[in-house]
Amino acid sequence: MLTILLQAAPGGAIPLNLIFMIAIIAVMYFFFMRPQIKKQKEQEAFQNELKPGSEIVTTSGIIGKISKVNEDHVVLIIGDKTNMKLLKSAISKELTEIRNK
Repeated sequence: MLTILLQAAPGGAIPLNLIFMIAIIAVMYFFFMRPQIKKQKEQEAFQNELKPGSEIVTTSGIIGKISKVNEDHVVLIIGDKTNMKLLKSAISKELTEIRNK
């Protein structure tokens, strides 16, 4: 039984379905997964480089200035005497990037 499963297809040709399946997986990787992985790495690098004094925008649209940076969170000044503690993952972009567009 095992020898029957290990035998090559008639004529030794690779089935056409296998070629199409590999092509679809390659297209999905290069057009969907790879750009998403690259974007995620850039976002992580940005979050690790945060420093006090930077004006940022959170994922929910709150604009403020960073006053303290800790290992996993930042303290954001959003108004007079109003501070907010946020996780670094909640920070979307630096405000200067948005103003320059």
